[in-house]
This record gives sequence, C-alpha cells and structure tokens, in this order.
Amino acid sequence: MAVSATLAAHQVVEQRRRAGLPVLPLSFGQAGVPVHPLLVEALAGAATRNDYGPPAGDPALLEAAADWWSRRGLPTVPEQMVSAPGSKALLFATLYAVGGDVVLPRPSWVSYAPQVRLAGANVLSVPTRPGEGGVPDPDLLEKAVRGADRPVRAVVVTLPDNPTGLLPSPDSVRRLCALARELDLTIISDEIYRDLVYPGAELVSPAELAPERTVVTTGLSKNLALGGWRLGVARFPQGRLHDTVLTIGSELWSCPTRPVEAAAALAFGEPPELRSYVVRAAEVYRRINTAVARRFAAAGAEVTLPHASFYCYPDLSPRLSGLTGPQAAARLLGDHGVAVLPGVEFGEEESSLRFRVATGQLTGRTDEQRRTVLDASDPLEVPWVAESLEHLSGALDAFLR
Repeated sequence: MAVSATLAAHQVVEQRRRAGLPVLPLSFGQAGVPVHPLLVEALAGAATRNDYGPPAGDPALLEAAADWWSRRGLPTVPEQMVSAPGSKALLFATLYAVGGDVVLPRPSWVSYAPQVRLAGANVLSVPTRPGEGGVPDPDLLEKAVRGADRPVRAVVVTLPDNPTGLLPSPDSVRRLCALARELDLTIISDEIYRDLVYPGAELVSPAELAPERTVVTTGLSKNLALGGWRLGVARFPQGRLHDTVLTIGSELWSCPTRPVEAAAALAFGEPPELRSYVVRAAEVYRRINTAVARRFAAAGAEVTLPHASFYCYPDLSPRLSGLTGPQAAARLLGDHGVAVLPGVEFGEEESSLRFRVATGQLTGRTDEQRRTVLDASDPLEVPWVAESLEHLSGALDAFLR
C-alpha cells in the first residue's frame, strides 16, 4: 500500500519549488486562507494544558460541536460524539467498528479505499449518477449489495464531494437512505466541506433522513484551514457504535490534543468573526474554483461546474487520447508545470482521463498573499491569481494542441 496520493503529490510540488521549477499547485486539497487570529490566541492560551483529557474529547468541545450540528438542522447532544486528532482517524475507527465490506462511490476520496482494506474488508465501488458527486447511484448500489458474496455493512458518502466538488441530488440521498434501511447498511457521511457549499446549491444530509443509522464526520481542516492542527468530530446515532468507536479511540489516540481542543471549542462555537471569515473564504473558493472549471471547459474538457469547496473534476477525453490518466498527469506536470491528480487515484480505471483539480492553494503561498485575496473585491483580479489562471489556460492549450 502506497503513501496517500494527495500527500505524495504535495511533496512532489514542494520538491519542484525547491528546485526552482515552475508549478501550478492543483493536486493537494489544502484550504487557502490564514489561521484566524482568534484561533491562534485560543491555541496559545491553552498551551499549558498538558494533561490527558477524556477519550471522547473535552466537554466544552463536545458541547460546542453538538450546538454546531444543531444549528444545521441535526439536533445533537454531546453524548453522541467522539473527537479525535483528525476526522481520518474517526473514519477508520468507524469502518473498523462497523465491520463487513463497504460500498464507496466512484470516484471517491483517496483514503477511503485504503482504510477499508486496512480494516480487513473489501470495497464495492459503485459509480455516482452523472452530474452528481459523493453518493453511489442508488440503483447500482442495490444491485452491488444484493449480488455481493460477502456481508456488506456500510456505505461511505461525501457531502459535498471530494474529488468532484459536486453534491448529490436530494432524490439520490433519499433513495440511499431508503436502501440503507432495507439492506441494513450503516451510512458514514463525511461532511467536512459542509460549510463551503455555494449559494443556490442544496445539501441534504443522510442524518436528516436516516438518523438511526448515519454517522457524520467533520473537522476544521477545510472551513477554517486548520489541516495541520488535526481535529475531527463524529456524530453517532444512539447505540453501541459510539461506545465501540470510543473504545477504539482510547487505545489508538488516547485523547485529542488538549490545546487544539480549546481552539476547536471556540471554532465550533462560531463567534461572529469566525462565521463571517468562513463565509468570505467560501466566496473566494467559489470564484476561483468556478473560474478554473471554466478554463478547462474552454479548452474542450467536459466538466460540471462545482457546487462547493475548492475542487472540480474535468474530463479531458474529448480532446485527448493515446495516454493513460497517470501518463497525462505526468506530462502536464513535467512539460507544463501543472500538478493535478488522475482519476485512478479516486477509484477510476487507469484509462480514465478525468482529473481532480484542487484550487485552494491558488490564493497564494504566504499568509500576506492569502489575506490580500480574502480582502479583495474581486479575487480573480489579484495578480498571482490572474497569473495562475493564465498559466493554466496556456498549459492546456499547449498540452491539448
């Protein structure tokens, strides 16, 4: 099993930069705003908290996160939750606790399939509906589960989706929930991009429709750009699954990092300064991400305009042939300085010419640059953003000529 494709791609980009080579960083899902000063202050103020905390997380954090979910239409109490050093740890612990084989949408985030295999289970890869992301096509899901020769216990969904930046239709979510009840599946809903949904797009969580069998995970890596602080929270239905995951967590990570918990409690409490900060960041991502998707479309790619976050998922097959996805990605990087991830990393065939394009890092390389983009009336007119868009258009024209 190889190192996570996104983390490996990030290291390649950094190596090129150190070598003085040009690179447009579109391969790594890093959010592109600075850490808010309120969070820095909260973290520093809790730096002396060096004691072991409760395995589920500090009570103040759990209460704040419960209220955060309740404000989003999912009534929640602290006793339903477990926090951990990142939502990845919670996803793995949940998969391990549920047991059995797992349905994943195709495409889906790079870490789901390896986590399923690490838990000793098999993946059933089921395509999403055209123009949607994050939820397997319900008709194909039913066929796959009923035809499986081993017990299938769970389905993982991502709302909004990584890698596509798309949402499933409310109908797809409703049918997923009905099938989960019929087939006795646990739904694991990764909603870490929830706060980055664009205006006009509709997110329906499975936890609204099937609360008795849906686990929801989230964190602060994307909405507040705290990926390196490693803090995730999971909301469980009432029952034994919460206690099983808590037991696993007590043996793997003991407790979340205490100073980070203090900052996270503030973050989930959503004081006005942080709430407006997330809204501004989401608008910057929308403007840049949509502009990048349109550049791919102008070059002849098939791409559905994203509904959320800082990802789009263009298909270059209308303009490109004779290369596999990894070969095309290698040429884009080596010959044109554009780093993207091929669809094979997200469960597609190696022949697929769909690519995940991650646009969060186009806001700049320094906090000063990122603040400038965040404060700009039009982020697309900030020089380094405009230069990145022109670099992309030129590279695509040359590559697809």
